[in-house]
Amino acid sequence: MLAAARLLSYVLHPLLMPLIALWAMLRLDPHVGYFLSPADRLRLLGMVAIMTVVFPVVSVLLLRRAGLVTSLELPRREERIVPYLMTLLYGGMALYLLFRTPLHPIAHALFIGILCAVALSAIITVWWKISAHTVGIGGLVGSLFGLHAVHGLDLFLPIAAAILLSGLLATARLLTSDHAHAQIHAGMALGMLCTFCAMVLPTLR
Repeated sequence: MLAAARLLSYVLHPLLMPLIALWAMLRLDPHVGYFLSPADRLRLLGMVAIMTVVFPVVSVLLLRRAGLVTSLELPRREERIVPYLMTLLYGGMALYLLFRTPLHPIAHALFIGILCAVALSAIITVWWKISAHTVGIGGLVGSLFGLHAVHGLDLFLPIAAAILLSGLLATARLLTSDHAHAQIHAGMALGMLCTFCAMVLPTLR
């Protein structure tokens, strides 16, 4: 059970969620990447992967080598603040790339929501250890609800699958980390609200 929970925590790592959300958006919503060829979409996803996955992982490895963090899992709350700030920087670079790409504005809104979630997580972590994993997958769930709300897409199955995975991940984090239930639930709510509101609020003007 613990081995499966640890595996799920790696497979659904929060660093992967922006990339997965963008990939899902490109696959599920024809409006988002209408002007991009399949090859251009792959290049875009590759660049976003470098900025939101590779750069943060390398940065944490360097911090570990310098003795500033104890492990890649960042078990102590105090260790998470600098990696959050680095992730925020790299996410800003990814957002700049998206603005330079012919994408529907909802893709920009998605990453603005993600950056808001990371920034708020960094602030909260100064006092309280919110779950980064549930912030990440909550953002994915919120992005799917946002697509449904803005473009009226039938996303019942993707949303149901994402909610199921979020429940499994929340259980896994309770089994493999020292997070309390409140930290798990707060992370989920924060991630969902940030991405959903960032995507939906501009359409209400």
